[in-house]
Amino acid sequence: MAQAIKRILPMLDRILIQRAEAATTTKGGIVLPEKSVGKVLQGTVVAVGPGARNPQSGNYIPVGVKEGDRVLLPEFGGTRVELEDKKEYILFRESDILAKLE
Repeated sequence: MAQAIKRILPMLDRILIQRAEAATTTKGGIVLPEKSVGKVLQGTVVAVGPGARNPQSGNYIPVGVKEGDRVLLPEFGGTRVELEDKKEYILFRESDILAKLE
């Protein structure tokens, strides 16, 4: 997994996120059908671009998250990316991320 992700470096203020898996069973062991499981709106930051450019100075404006951070995502949006490890990742701009979870 690490080799496939290291080949992707998001540009500017874009962030590559792996969405958290939805729970498919309850605490009591009941298996839930796919249709009843809602979208998970949390994810883990996998890769971060250098940041947006400041138009006056040309310097990068640092991104507010780093690799490994947990973030709250919007229900819709982002660009889906499937890598060699057959996992689905989503590419968001920094401004699209709703919150950083601690």
